[in-house]
Amino acid sequence: MNICIIGGSGFVGTRLISLLQDTNTVINLDKAPSALHGASTQTSDVREPESFTSLLAGQDAVILLAAEHRDDVSPASLYYDVNVEGMRNVLQAMDTQEVKNIVFTSSVAIYGMNQPAPPTEDSVEAPFNHYGKSKWQAEQVLQEWIAKGEGRNALVIRPTVIFGEENRGNVFNLLKQIYSGKFLMIGNGCNRKSMAYVGNIAAFMKYKLEVGFSGIEIFNYVDKPDFDMNTLVSEIYRHKGQSAPKLRIPYPVGILGGYCFDLLAKVTGKKLPISSIRVKKFCSSTEINADKINTSGFVRPVDFKDGLQQTLTSEFGDQ
Repeated sequence: MNICIIGGSGFVGTRLISLLQDTNTVINLDKAPSALHGASTQTSDVREPESFTSLLAGQDAVILLAAEHRDDVSPASLYYDVNVEGMRNVLQAMDTQEVKNIVFTSSVAIYGMNQPAPPTEDSVEAPFNHYGKSKWQAEQVLQEWIAKGEGRNALVIRPTVIFGEENRGNVFNLLKQIYSGKFLMIGNGCNRKSMAYVGNIAAFMKYKLEVGFSGIEIFNYVDKPDFDMNTLVSEIYRHKGQSAPKLRIPYPVGILGGYCFDLLAKVTGKKLPISSIRVKKFCSSTEINADKINTSGFVRPVDFKDGLQQTLTSEFGDQ
């Protein structure tokens, strides 16, 4: 296949290009250079359709990874400019070049936090932040495009938090805090976290491109089992060769500290590693239903616990 990845210079895209390029012709369009796949990367921006429309000619499928996803993006309008209007621009460019297939990475953030039961793909959306809201709006734009028919097909993947080698997101920040001795547990640690290993989610995209998808197909992506924070932290400390500390900060104290850091960030104009939203996300339950993907025929190449251990060894070595 001829596959165009939009936003493939990041963590997930780099792994995906490496997986796909052996048996497909892959180009990467991104506003940032690719450290590993520079030869197949061209500069473009989803906010500027003139920068990529002509490059979609002859493509069999587009994989849209480009997104504003950090929880401290300013101004907040960037979430909508990139995630929603970017989707419109990509779909318009696909229509111009008669490309009928798209894979879109949405997010479980559209479900919100602390749901009474693990959300399924049919659960009502309840996003709590601009990132989740913009991803849900992007999905709605995609639904409108699919409704036009004429052979249009979309695969929507709603991943939970993704971790793995070379990741520099929230999971890596947690690992780094623990290994640097700067970690403090906030809350009782009983909240459960669904997570996804990068190698597995890339493999799922490849699998669905090979077997095909029709109309619009939506999948939550989760690697089971779901650890609670106590178990996850203990697993990391075990790899470090230590026991998890007993000291805990009560949630009310932690969230108050988060608000203080919010104020400090606003006054100084600096992005700080602690914020109220990060405290809320750390202490929330984000357990997601994965029954649909478990019955899709896809076999995860890496066990969740093995993926975690591989990530720890890659980033911090064997202890």
